[in-house]
Amino acid sequence: MEDRYILAIESSCDETSVAVLKNEDQLLSNIIASQVESHKRFGGVVPEVASRHHVEVITLCIQDALAEAGITAQDLSAVAVTEGPGLVGALLVGMAAAKAFAWANGLPLIPVNHMAGHLMAAREQGALTYPLLALLVSGGHTELVYVEKAGAYRIVGETRDDAVGEAYDKVGRVMGLSYPAGREIDILAHKGQDRYHFPRAMIKEDNLEFSFSGLKSAFINLHHNAQQKGEELVLEDLCASFQAAVLDVLMVKTKKALEKYPVKTLVVAGGVAANQGLRERLADEITEAEVVIPPLRLCGDNAGMISLAAAIEYDKGHFADLDLNAKPSLAFDSLD
Repeated sequence: MEDRYILAIESSCDETSVAVLKNEDQLLSNIIASQVESHKRFGGVVPEVASRHHVEVITLCIQDALAEAGITAQDLSAVAVTEGPGLVGALLVGMAAAKAFAWANGLPLIPVNHMAGHLMAAREQGALTYPLLALLVSGGHTELVYVEKAGAYRIVGETRDDAVGEAYDKVGRVMGLSYPAGREIDILAHKGQDRYHFPRAMIKEDNLEFSFSGLKSAFINLHHNAQQKGEELVLEDLCASFQAAVLDVLMVKTKKALEKYPVKTLVVAGGVAANQGLRERLADEITEAEVVIPPLRLCGDNAGMISLAAAIEYDKGHFADLDLNAKPSLAFDSLD
């Protein structure tokens, strides 16, 4: 059988990434040009700055990805691209590059949902068993997804307001930590004690919904009141208390989902899946299913995960015309 090579492009937020996948799951290259340093001084991602950076480096990333994979455009079978969700200006840069490259080289175009990419990054750890359940936790999303078979994604629960990663970055900013704050909060949390009381919203409700805006507000209020009174707060304990509140909610809702949808595999993916506290709690508390977490290098935004999701779409014959447009609010359908 002739080898299949897919070139994948990801530009939904603040990483420009291009990868090459051989056949079903062999990642030959995964080039990532990060913009974190450019956004740090703003305390978050500035869409216009992100788009400009993508424009500057995307052709170089394509060249590097092909060179590292040791192939040329003539060897490729398809081009995959993130169509959403994400920042519309950022998405459009990757979209334009993918469409131009596909057209110039006479290749089919595969549209990929960014969240399907996060989920399918778990394929790097081995073949997945279906049906499965996934907890997707990132800067922009927090959702529980039921996957009946490869490529069939249905939301069974999601956040009503802030995503987990967003809450981490916002409280990190209040504490004066640099963006993105997730890793630093995780490290500090391991050195502190859970001694500040923070709300665990919707934890007792009999649904699979999340809410983190109340926790974020409670944290900001506690910090602000302490400053006004001249009270000293222990940074490590603040981080430990905040992280405990987040993880308690994630664990309770995930267990509830596993009760409602008994499956053998639980995939935990997205940027927050890199969190060591979350990984420890999953290892300790989830016994009813095998927990599969992508390797750290595939947890954040990258084109490798897009290529792994694209391989499934290729097998299904899911191709797009060159009038494909970015879908910044793209979401999986609900199960009901």
